[in-house]
Amino acid sequence: MKLITILAFISLIICGQTYAQQLTTTSFQKEENMKDQDHYTFQLSDQVTREKVHYRNRYGIAITADLYIPKKHGTVPMAAIAISGPFGAVKEQASGLYAQTMAERGFVTLAFDPSYTGESGGEPRNIASPEINTEDFSAAVDFLGLLPLVDRNRIGIIGICGFAGMGLNAASVDKRIKAVATTSMYDMSRVMAKGYYDKLTAAERTNMLEKMSQQRWEDASNGTPAAGPRNLPEKLSGNEPQFVVDYFNYYRTPRGFHPNSLNSNGAWMATNALSFMNMPLLTYIKEISPRPVLLIAGENAHSRYFSEDAYKAAAEPKELLIIPNAVHVDLYDKTDIIPFDKLTTFFNNNLQ
Repeated sequence: MKLITILAFISLIICGQTYAQQLTTTSFQKEENMKDQDHYTFQLSDQVTREKVHYRNRYGIAITADLYIPKKHGTVPMAAIAISGPFGAVKEQASGLYAQTMAERGFVTLAFDPSYTGESGGEPRNIASPEINTEDFSAAVDFLGLLPLVDRNRIGIIGICGFAGMGLNAASVDKRIKAVATTSMYDMSRVMAKGYYDKLTAAERTNMLEKMSQQRWEDASNGTPAAGPRNLPEKLSGNEPQFVVDYFNYYRTPRGFHPNSLNSNGAWMATNALSFMNMPLLTYIKEISPRPVLLIAGENAHSRYFSEDAYKAAAEPKELLIIPNAVHVDLYDKTDIIPFDKLTTFFNNNLQ
């Protein structure tokens, strides 16, 4: 795929700036999913219980999450894992699947909707923040550490896709997080600031910032921020990069669609990228050490380089696991590809 084509899709998937066509929901979305806001993309396991819970982060934003607990547990406090991602997804999608699977393997788990999205609070809707979304992980640790069933000295996190970068940032600053794993990692601050493969030119970056800066005047005049275009098209035209096809095949089909997910059924605010473009998330990644980091990526994932570069930047103990033949979205929901055995071993060994 030529560089110009890849750059054209930076805003479509990440920032919502350049793909101007407004799209309507598909008939599948209208007929099957919109009637059921509690729709999950996976079946509830008979080995766990799932409870919707609510708490607030440090900024007072109400967070909604799903708490998964193994049905077979004793009275001894257990290790716990907080999970979120991908960027633009909700807890009924990949993070919930991860949470349920890790609960089946003996952990108390929490899959949460980030601030301003899904069922969590925050106004205006559909914005992201490197600071507040980092805080969302720490707020999840707050909540888990207050549960009688959880040993607060044995809490880890998993970040998927764009929330992998936020998870690493949280682990670098929040010393209560004893181990962090990521899958299909994106560094959202890097991709927004520099484009895919760091190929965004200074002129292109300036142009993006100029448009968002001018958008702020319009938003201020209107009294409300404008939404960008929908994150994914209703139909594929046939000339999209393969990674866009992969996203479409997850978010816009019965496989992974959820009406609350911005990637399935919505759009970020037009100025969403602003705070990411000058606030690098991984500045202090070395400070996670001596706590362990596990980075997992698909061999054929367009995002693989984010995990590889994070691995180089992190201090020991660290591990990079490349899954043969896998693409980015395979690690969202393909349970025969996601290395749950490895994740289980990692957290059992490091949440002792």
